[in-house]
Amino acid sequence: MPEGNIIHRVARVHGRWLSGRRFTADSPQGRFGDGARVLSGRVLQAVEAHGKHLFYRFEGEVRLHVHLGLFGNIRHFRSDAPAPSPACRLRLSSPHATLHLSGPQACELLTAKDEATLRAKLGEDPLRPESSPERAREKLCRGRMPLALALLDQERLSGVGNILRAEALFLARLPPLLPAGVLSEADFARLWDVLQRLLLDASRDGHIVTPGAPPVPEGVAGRKRAERFCVYGREGQPCPRCGAKVRRRELAARGLFFCAECQGVDAVPRPRVAKKKKARVVQVKRRDSRRGAVKGRRARSTAR
Repeated sequence: MPEGNIIHRVARVHGRWLSGRRFTADSPQGRFGDGARVLSGRVLQAVEAHGKHLFYRFEGEVRLHVHLGLFGNIRHFRSDAPAPSPACRLRLSSPHATLHLSGPQACELLTAKDEATLRAKLGEDPLRPESSPERAREKLCRGRMPLALALLDQERLSGVGNILRAEALFLARLPPLLPAGVLSEADFARLWDVLQRLLLDASRDGHIVTPGAPPVPEGVAGRKRAERFCVYGREGQPCPRCGAKVRRRELAARGLFFCAECQGVDAVPRPRVAKKKKARVVQVKRRDSRRGAVKGRRARSTAR
């Protein structure tokens, strides 16, 4: 799923290149036929991003909301656009620019009120100029949810994905399993600053380069040579800061990468859930032990 830096880059490119053009719209796939008919013939006026969401505003206060999700893809062409794929949900065509949208999680028309309601549910976006660190801290730093999980909750903080959370927590020297509610004001300020810098640089450059990260070795599948990470995708390799091996663990079905030495992971107490689970295991063992003792007494009694 594209992270906030990519979505903001798309919004900036589309805003500069596509705004002011009148488009013919259709839905080759057929799933957005009614919406395409509403858009067709209208001028695109503006494009904005909030976290991982795109908002296109057309004349007549018609608004298009797009969320790419895991499988979505946006392609744009200057001229001589190829035929759309069978999965193309929306095609916007003009004499000098064409856009193909395929496989999005969301592609829908919204009223101004609907858009405002949706945005109100989203967390603060570090890339938006009106974002408030105070509001972001209030939403992010509550409860005992591990900080690494809280960062991916788009209602707490918008735009952060798996790569950014790993790299930001590493640069801020924060344990990923630290309960979000105990994050100090100073630690949050450091984390917010790191996230803003990473997102701004990645939005400008089109890829994430973590300061101090080693270059990508040749032949690494699925990685661009321009990308450089300190911990993400580097399990078992040396930490660029201290030399300890980078670790990986599963957290809510997502890979979490970190340096235990630099981030103080081993100093974080185990979550309460783990203690309760351990207590249940002890209770089961005691129960089984009592049952075994009763069966033994019965067996001896029968033998007599």
